Amino acid sequence: MTPTGTPLARDYAALADADLVACVRGGDREAFRHIMTRCNQRLFRMARGVLNDDAEAEDAVQAAYVDAYARLDTFRGEASVLTWLTRIVLNESYGRLRQRHPTVGVEQVEVAQMESGRIVAFPTRSEEPSASAARDQVRRLLERAIEQLPEPFRLVFVMREIEECTVEETALALDLRPETVKTRLHRARRLLRTALHDTLASSLGDAFPFLGARCDRMTANVMQRLSALDP
Repeated sequence: MTPTGTPLARDYAALADADLVACVRGGDREAFRHIMTRCNQRLFRMARGVLNDDAEAEDAVQAAYVDAYARLDTFRGEASVLTWLTRIVLNESYGRLRQRHPTVGVEQVEVAQMESGRIVAFPTRSEEPSASAARDQVRRLLERAIEQLPEPFRLVFVMREIEECTVEETALALDLRPETVKTRLHRARRLLRTALHDTLASSLGDAFPFLGARCDRMTANVMQRLSALDP
């Protein structure tokens, strides 16, 4: 409290994720906004990794946030908030994917990849562009190649190489064994190497950029949905 009796404003940025969760449980909805801004980038990338569509990935993440908010009391802290939210986003994304087409088993995908020896096709350029244009083109080629990876490999690749998660964190988020994570990452890299030159590796950090406007829009939309829940 201030000397005048006015409550002190919370410094949300200084709070740990678990503290933010406690604030939300205590009725502070604004704390949930800060959870979202911390998690938006990875969750968007994971949803996009499943759905391969920017707009649908945004909507999936927003729907997952509303779901997570409604059952925040089930969060036990056994994993990080980000990992818990990642699972909810993946469930939402897979649900949407199942509505598009019948489910194909992961084992079927892996066997098909091993037997067919397919490579990821990508366009070539005959002219040398300027440095900035070349970098932009490289990023787009890389994104396109990643999009064409089979979904089980693509999600592991996004988490390990783009989000720079550890093997253990990736395994926990995707409910896989660490050995499976390593195997799928190896196969993803092998497919990408057939399509992209090794010099493109420096552009991985720029893949699927998460712009501030998208983060703000997603966060504002979820906050609006939550407001509608008020009696």
